[in-house]
Formats: sequence, structure tokens, C-alpha cells
Amino acid sequence: MAEKIDELDIEILIELQKDSRRSLREMGEKLDVAEGTIYNRINKLKRMGVIEKFIPIINHSKLGFDLTAIIGISAEGRYLIELEEILAREPNVTAVYDVTGEFDVIVVAKFKTREDLNSFVKRIIGMEHVKKTYTMLVLNVVKETHAVELERLVDKVLE
Repeated sequence: MAEKIDELDIEILIELQKDSRRSLREMGEKLDVAEGTIYNRINKLKRMGVIEKFIPIINHSKLGFDLTAIIGISAEGRYLIELEEILAREPNVTAVYDVTGEFDVIVVAKFKTREDLNSFVKRIIGMEHVKKTYTMLVLNVVKETHAVELERLVDKVLE
């Protein structure tokens, strides 16, 4: 029988999204379950592919990467996957999305200088199967996270 996610799993995920460095004992105390239960549930979520890895959330601006660009790219269709793989390997790129609409790909990337951004965009537009690009520069970040508010979506997750 396939493993299922229940409310305790969601509560554990909520706690991990808040601070994944917290000890299993602390999480167990907060959720009123044994430390071993937390351990087993986290491992189950890893096996299921729900948890892929634990990473720190880095403030890129503190490292000097103050420019965030969102770049729409139109490409020749049969080369789309190849192009996305190339873009995904770029060190400044934080996200590559295969999308519908006016563009085929949306890239999110962070840069220290306008010159770095300019060089990146020119390199993209110079790629063999790229038809056009459209670059937007982020002025203010209102919300930026890879977390979803599971505590507000728990009913949807458990459907």
C-alpha cells in the first residue's frame, strides 16, 4: 500500500519550513510526539520525495547580488529542453521554468552589477536556438520564498 501524508506529516513540514535545524527532540515536544516518530516521519517524507533536501535560505543582497532579473525567452521548439538544461547550469540562475504563453522559458537570475546582467542577456540572445528575450528587472521584492503556507493549505494537501 502506498504511503500517505497525514496531518502530523504536514505539521512536521510546517516546522521544518520554519527552521529545519531545530532538533528532533524540540519538534517532538512542540508537536507532542516522540523524537523517534519525528525521525521516522521525516525519513518517510524523504522516501516519498516530499522532502528533497535541506538548504539554508540565503539573503543574496547581503552577498552583493542586488539585481534580480526575470527573463522571458522564446526558443525553437525542438531545442527547448537542451536550452533549459544549459540555462539551469548557469551559476547566477536561481530558477528555470518551462511555461505557456508568450515565452517558452522564464529564467530568474541574480547579479552583482548591471554589466554582469548585460553580459548574461547578450550571451542568451546569442545562443543558436534563441529567437528573442524579454528582460524585466525587479525593483522591490514583496515576497520571495520556496515555501508554501502549509498551515493555510492543509485541507488541500490532504484531499
